[in-house]
Amino acid sequence: MESQTSTSSRTNWLRKTDTPYVIAGPCSVETEEQTLETCKRVAATGKVDMLRGGIWKPRTSAGNFEGIGVKGLPWMKRAKQETGLPITVEAAKAGHAEMCLEFDVDVIWIGARTSVNPFSVQEVAEALRGSDVPVLVKNPINPDLKLWLGAVERFERVGVKNVGAIHRGFSNLGEKVYRNRPQWQLALDFMKERPDLPMVCDPSHICGRRDLLHDVSQKAVDLSYDGLMIESHRDPDNAWTDAKQQITPEVLGEMITAMKLRLHKEDNADVQNSLSFLRQEISEIDNDILNLLVSRMGVARKIGDYKKKNDITIYQPKRWEEITSSAKQRGSEQGLSEEFIDKFLRAIHDESINQQEQIMK
Repeated sequence: MESQTSTSSRTNWLRKTDTPYVIAGPCSVETEEQTLETCKRVAATGKVDMLRGGIWKPRTSAGNFEGIGVKGLPWMKRAKQETGLPITVEAAKAGHAEMCLEFDVDVIWIGARTSVNPFSVQEVAEALRGSDVPVLVKNPINPDLKLWLGAVERFERVGVKNVGAIHRGFSNLGEKVYRNRPQWQLALDFMKERPDLPMVCDPSHICGRRDLLHDVSQKAVDLSYDGLMIESHRDPDNAWTDAKQQITPEVLGEMITAMKLRLHKEDNADVQNSLSFLRQEISEIDNDILNLLVSRMGVARKIGDYKKKNDITIYQPKRWEEITSSAKQRGSEQGLSEEFIDKFLRAIHDESINQQEQIMK
């Protein structure tokens, strides 16, 4: 991995070097042998800063393996002692948090199924009141920035000094590529709201499949995330949970080595001068786009006047289908993603309807 100089304003309590902090280990702690072998092989890569292990596994369907439970904590503690690396474990309930403290877990993370429920978050936060253990909060299952920020604030209010966030993607029934849609902008919005906190990307849960891990990890690094949390197993295909998204420690080491870390040179005068011209060009294009949107809404209001005079409904499904189909095809030909075109058109369409509704009233 190439060296990187960071100018991040975030409180990088995770970071010891200028490279992203890497957290890795099995999705689920299964047996003592599996835990120790995996963790030792992960540590041997020399690319990992902290070991992770799933002790309690909240599952979507009843009857699935829901974690080995508290008896796996001594195994993680032993992995910590034998590798010299700190450990992190998920806590979904107050009792989980209390057991983590008892077994010297270095960092506790809060899962997406917990962060979505303020009552559950508060319960865990109260269990950690007065402790100095750091906490990483995963985004809630649904894309709700305020809910994510609120979960972080609950830990801060009970005195947890070191808090951070984990971006693991969001549930979306229409998603075809990822297990959980990344929705990068929402994570960037979090970073904008809380630039003082470290942000970790969990590509394993975003991807749900190992062939996408490198590209998603690389994008997170390109977006200046502070760390990565990646699931690694000694025998991924036979893992008891999430087998498709786990990789061997050796593959993990190769992936981290192959990643490119891009230098942050925003303070360099030559870089600023070069970028200023391009940024000015973008500003001019943005102004053109805004002017075109104003013109478009003017036409939309004229259409609204016509519909009002002729008692025609505002929403015309057939016309909307024609617009989206044609735009997606043209956009795809020019290298724009279908997701972007869909969001862009929906925003314009919603505003057009708002403009016409005002006329109808």
